[in-house]
Amino acid sequence: MLKLGVIGTGAISHHFIEAAHASGKYQLVAVYSRKLETAATFASHYENIQLFDQLEVFFKSSFDVVYIASPNSLHFAQAKAALSAGKHVILEKPAVTQPQEWLDLIHTAEKNNCFIFEAARNYHEKAFTIIKNFLADKHVLGADLNYAKYSSKMPNLLTGETPNVFSDRFSGGALMDLGIYPLYAAVRLFGKAKDATYQAQQLDNSIDLNGDGILLYPDYQVHIKAGKNITSNLPCEIYTTDGTLTLNTIEHVSSAIFTDHQGNQVQLPIQQAPHTMTEEVSAFAQMIQQPEQTLYQNWLDDASSVHELLYIMRQTAGIRFEAENEN
Repeated sequence: MLKLGVIGTGAISHHFIEAAHASGKYQLVAVYSRKLETAATFASHYENIQLFDQLEVFFKSSFDVVYIASPNSLHFAQAKAALSAGKHVILEKPAVTQPQEWLDLIHTAEKNNCFIFEAARNYHEKAFTIIKNFLADKHVLGADLNYAKYSSKMPNLLTGETPNVFSDRFSGGALMDLGIYPLYAAVRLFGKAKDATYQAQQLDNSIDLNGDGILLYPDYQVHIKAGKNITSNLPCEIYTTDGTLTLNTIEHVSSAIFTDHQGNQVQLPIQQAPHTMTEEVSAFAQMIQQPEQTLYQNWLDDASSVHELLYIMRQTAGIRFEAENEN
């Protein structure tokens, strides 16, 4: 049983803890927030939880792994401090805002004999292993991958507020929040693209509300759509010389159907996990308790590829974060 600490008291942390506890591999023991009152309110859903409002004290407490779900711009510094304190880190996506930060965290983890994971949940879905195996003997011609969902924070934005997810200070935006899912799917299935572009509808602070990207592969293109002020109900499609594979969604996949050019269909044997985070929490625990270095290195390399592509796409759209503007 891994003792779990948590940074970040939003709904996603409750969601993660629910999956972690259901897996039988973790037990929440510690919660950090800038205010003890906030930590106490969050922890009231659980029993025997230590509360902290000082990070350095939190990292000295007795837990094995920390789940970090604070605002994006805080991830790097908090993860580096956790790794330096000898804690394994599960870092909610997007793990970092710049590629060199991810490489720094990998180095810090190695130095302290710890693991660093990015919690991009669809990357660890068994569905994508089934899909990749199915495509192994197919000649891919391209794909359309999308994730656009109207944000619960849009009403706040429309009344003049700037929620974290739309803030350049906190490294927000549609690409970073939801576009990372299609990017992880593309890297998981097709490898790293050789280049990428992104065009977006943007706020005055440069943060994107929605946008369309293209990942350039040697023989084809993968189109990416991300949005937080719109909702897309379109499926995702992967095109091959033999036909089209249609996924009902890009994360928590429950259906993948291949239709050949004659209209014949094959349904892939996909079983949706009972919880959106079930497979990632189990994968992380398995890696900590029974390490597989080659597999772990693949995870790190793919995350590096994703963050390089994210950075390139942001630059092509002119999306800049406050820390970058200061530099």
